[in-house]
Amino acid sequence: MHDNETPGDALATPEPSRSQRRRDALDVLQLAQALASLSPAQLAPIPLTDPLRDEVQRTRAVTSHIARKRQEQYLAKQLRGLDEEALAAIRAVLGEDRGRAQREAAALHRSERWRQRLLDEGDAALAEFITEHPAADRQQLRQLVRNALAERKAGKPPHAQRELFRLVRDTTATAGASEIE
Repeated sequence: MHDNETPGDALATPEPSRSQRRRDALDVLQLAQALASLSPAQLAPIPLTDPLRDEVQRTRAVTSHIARKRQEQYLAKQLRGLDEEALAAIRAVLGEDRGRAQREAAALHRSERWRQRLLDEGDAALAEFITEHPAADRQQLRQLVRNALAERKAGKPPHAQRELFRLVRDTTATAGASEIE
């Protein structure tokens, strides 16, 4: 211990380094950019104060690239004024929203794979789909598969393929909702 230090100084938490402060500032800037890119419906559930919500709307209204960048930096400055709990709450809501969007995209991809399997593999895939989703209408599925294959062969627009996708999506979504309950 140096002569001019007191025992209490050694226990004090060190101030974050300049690099850490810069990383934190860039993190808040990314948060500000994410908030500015949200639609009003996506922004509604985020816990912001009214002045911050107004600032986000002002930032969204700016269209000039440089002016928008400057406005996002100002929004980030306003966000840095919040405590860590408030920033964590905002990040949590944004993270949940991103997670929900990823789950919805994954469900659509699963439905698309099922539709493709039903068209490519025929009755074997249909039997497997019915086994996984007993509430599905076998007759309607078979008819849509038959129509989609006929459309594909004739080179017509994929109307039945779209109908088949919708039916598969709705059936898997209904099954997924009942599994959650």
